[in-house]
This record gives sequence, C-alpha cells and structure tokens, in this order.
Amino acid sequence: MPLPKLTEEQRQDALKKAAEARQKRAELRKQLKNGDVNVKDIISKTDDPIVSRMKVSSLLESLPGIGKARAQKIMQEAGISPTRRVQGLGSKQKEILISSVGK
Repeated sequence: MPLPKLTEEQRQDALKKAAEARQKRAELRKQLKNGDVNVKDIISKTDDPIVSRMKVSSLLESLPGIGKARAQKIMQEAGISPTRRVQGLGSKQKEILISSVGK
C-alpha cells in the first residue's frame, strides 16, 4: 500500500506533531531520571498516547543506574521483545518490570 500524498501543509503539521510527541517523551524520561515519577505510574498510563508508544527499553534506560545491558537483561527475564512498546506489555510482564526495578 503506497503512502498517501500529502500537501505541504499536511506534511508540516505531521512533522510538528511528531516533534511535539518526541519532546513530551523526552520530558517524561527526564522526570523518570530525576525520580519525579516512577515506573509503576508510567506503566499504568497506557491510555496516554505518549506513554503507550514509548519503547520499554527506552523507559528502563531512563532509570538511574540502569544502562543498556541491565535493561536488556530485565527485558529478557520478563520475556519482553527488544522492540516492544509499553502499550504491548501483558499484565505479568508489567508486574515483573515493576518488581525488577523496585519502584
């Protein structure tokens, strides 16, 4: 299926919307790193489009003390694919993530 043809105005609106979403996800990661919010709070907001489209690996790597290797290990233990997004997590996977990071 080919991509739809967009007018220049529609294209600019889409780019602006995507940039805003990236900025909101970055702000959420910053809050997580600073300890203003915790993983349990974020995972419970799966109806929020910003949270639901965030990759689980990005979420874990935003936590203090968790890098790429530890995030990957936690995801493997929980049976989570490296490309999984928050909205695609099952209830057991959510429980394992919350207990693994201890918050």
